[in-house]
Amino acid sequence: MAVDEKETGFVKDIRKQSADFPGWYNDVVRKAQLADYSPVRGCMVIRPYGYAIWENIRDPLDALIKQTGHENWYFPALIPLSFLMKEAEHVEGFQPEFAMVTRGGGKDLEEPLVLRPTSETMIASVLRDYIQSYRDLPVLTNQWNNVFRWELRTRLFLRTLEFLWQEGHTFHETAAEAEEEVARMLDVYRQIAEDWCAVPVLAGRKSDTEKFAGAQYSTSIEGMMIDGKALQMGTSHYFGENFTRAYDLTFTGRNNERQYPHSTSWGMTTRMVGAVVMAHGDDSGMQLPPRIAPVQVIIVPIFRSDTERTQIENALVGVKEELKDIRVKVDWREERPGFKFNEWELKGVPIRLEIGPRDLAKGEATMVRRLDRSKRTVPLQELSLAIPAMLEEVQLALFKRARDFREQHTVRLDSLEALVKFFESSIGFVITPWCGREEDERTVKDRTTATTRVILSGSAGPDTPCAVCGRPATVEVSWGKSY
Repeated sequence: MAVDEKETGFVKDIRKQSADFPGWYNDVVRKAQLADYSPVRGCMVIRPYGYAIWENIRDPLDALIKQTGHENWYFPALIPLSFLMKEAEHVEGFQPEFAMVTRGGGKDLEEPLVLRPTSETMIASVLRDYIQSYRDLPVLTNQWNNVFRWELRTRLFLRTLEFLWQEGHTFHETAAEAEEEVARMLDVYRQIAEDWCAVPVLAGRKSDTEKFAGAQYSTSIEGMMIDGKALQMGTSHYFGENFTRAYDLTFTGRNNERQYPHSTSWGMTTRMVGAVVMAHGDDSGMQLPPRIAPVQVIIVPIFRSDTERTQIENALVGVKEELKDIRVKVDWREERPGFKFNEWELKGVPIRLEIGPRDLAKGEATMVRRLDRSKRTVPLQELSLAIPAMLEEVQLALFKRARDFREQHTVRLDSLEALVKFFESSIGFVITPWCGREEDERTVKDRTTATTRVILSGSAGPDTPCAVCGRPATVEVSWGKSY
């Protein structure tokens, strides 16, 4: 049993995945120094190593967002309550999660201010001054910020009262342009999840029951974690004219008449750090995809005297120069090599280089892959070629392993009883034909706790009955238990 004390922040041992997956996850996040509890219930302190992983996800995402024509803005974190009250559906979706400021400067405020749960209302209100004509469109905004959701049950990175994210908000002349934007940004999220975080995802539209409050429809990417549960990793929403009508945001169209822009929003959060832990980790800790690893190569010198240390230091000057485009760290701490090996395995560093006097005498180092702990010796002069090749190999291998795991734990079923039986004894996703009724979702959730994840592209075959109720099916949908 792990020692998991909030008072000390100390985790002695990591629980086994197979025995206690939530406990394992919590132990890894804290022992690997990604994050820890804060003095405020439900909030977390993101430690440097965890924040570095987030930066390595955030930076390529920011680049892709800018490549698609968006500009970064910043809008206030405090939103007048009246802004949210203008859109009844929006308030219904978020009011239980509101955190409000009611006093400031030692006195009651004339109007309560809400700590932003998201920024649609603020942005629509502000942009009324900037959008006057169809010539001003599209407006493509993005902002990197923190938001607040008053969650009752929290878990580090996955669900906290405050978290970091980007939220894009765009305004378009036509519905077609806005819907293209929704699809474009969902694919950007797919690229980040698959190409950078090595997590394969299902992408598609959410059911009406699962859509974002205020949206005409929502789309998402869904990854499968090692325990078979689904994790929603990014969402993209089409609002139509819902918010622009509520906030009287209009423009003069090509026909010289006042029109409402069609708007979208989309976001990805620090939840992605948790996704990487849960999609790739093992009983020893994390396994980080090289493209987002803060340390891609850890060098562990092994020596017994100052003379040997100096010899290794001198040899590493050239090695580090050859690897200047790789994120390399040398661990000179006065700890046993075995201690260092275990710690860097815990932190998921993709490659470990071991070098001691004997290695130095042969002009080589031992290269160890975190993926499978395989070892091989590499001449020092060949490291500049061997390491980049190995990092790419590990990146692709992690993705393939996660994709194979998902395929092995995904089944197609055609009846409610089969679906219920699956979730009683198995983990993973179930794909079924579905007629789209909300009543079916309630039935499945009541009997299994599983929910629809995304509606898959294409439609059910002709004369195919819905797996839940037997009515004619119109689509195929994925079901899964989720976080």
